[in-house]
Amino acid sequence: MAEGALDSLVAALRRLPGVGVKSAQRMAFHLLQHDREGALQVAAALQNAVQHVRHCARCHTFTEATLCATCLDPRRDARLLAVVETPADQAAVERSGSFHGLYFVLMGRLSPLDGVGVNDIGATQLLERAVDGVVEEVILATSFTAEGEATSHVLAQALTARGLKVTRLARGVPIGSELEYVDLSTIAHALSDRR
Repeated sequence: MAEGALDSLVAALRRLPGVGVKSAQRMAFHLLQHDREGALQVAAALQNAVQHVRHCARCHTFTEATLCATCLDPRRDARLLAVVETPADQAAVERSGSFHGLYFVLMGRLSPLDGVGVNDIGATQLLERAVDGVVEEVILATSFTAEGEATSHVLAQALTARGLKVTRLARGVPIGSELEYVDLSTIAHALSDRR
């Protein structure tokens, strides 16, 4: 029985992104050998989150209420709507302290090779949200991967066709970096996107 339970724990931990067999085993062994109370806390927290966390009805981020705290904040500029791929991306933008508008979280990005199309990322809900009469500018803050660029391109076309101002995050040389160590693609984009 113990081997089956341990194998199940390792298999469950392997479902986490970036966790292979050895990492999952190390985590399982640590929790069982050194921190059984912590293991119970993790189990209870996961169960609680799965039961209570849902998507915000307006922006699709994670929340326990019908609307998230950001969507309910009257100090946010409702004329600006940043489109991000994941709640983690939204959190990163928030940590910058430089954006005070609202968000729409796609919960993914286009990836035809993985069978992820426009309907799988909430594009219809985004378009409905963006044409609410309040939004004036949609900022596409998807990643600069091939999938993120494709997602940005498709969404920009659809949003522009509806008369909205659409902008894209700038890309370029990171602050504090030395030019000789920056990849050529980044330098090229920084030159073409210069201001």
